[in-house]
Amino acid sequence: MSSNRLKDYLNSRQVKYITIAHSPAYTAQEIAASAHIKGQELAKTVMVRLDGKIAMCVLPASHSVDFARLRGNCGARDAVLVPEQEYRDLFPDCAPGAQPPFGNLYGVDVLVSSALISDREIAFNACSFSELIRLSLEDYLKLVEPAVIDLSVQPGKRRRAA
Repeated sequence: MSSNRLKDYLNSRQVKYITIAHSPAYTAQEIAASAHIKGQELAKTVMVRLDGKIAMCVLPASHSVDFARLRGNCGARDAVLVPEQEYRDLFPDCAPGAQPPFGNLYGVDVLVSSALISDREIAFNACSFSELIRLSLEDYLKLVEPAVIDLSVQPGKRRRAA
């Protein structure tokens, strides 16, 4: 699959980025290990349906979506995981499941986990399972203009009650 749409977009905005080629890997944790990137620094995308509308959640590879937090912080009554076959056609230039966190290029709303914004850089799939793109978090946030909310949790770690 091709990352040309994404790279053309970044180049047209004069954004500095690097590409990282790695051996094929399919889970976020495998990709992080293959590319020698900490799971916290690799962003993964999870497609959800909020009150019937598909949205893209972007979170650290080491986290999972907390659907109760997602519902509460989006004001949604319903939030569910979307099966890959239901969103595959939205990303025609990407390998199924390897969509980059640029939902704005595909007409999809983007929600970014507040856990991801503590790093200076973001790395993510570049439409394939063997290439990543890394760029500054600041550039990413300017380009995508996502909603940044508390939507994820790191498995095995409990958050303190407010």
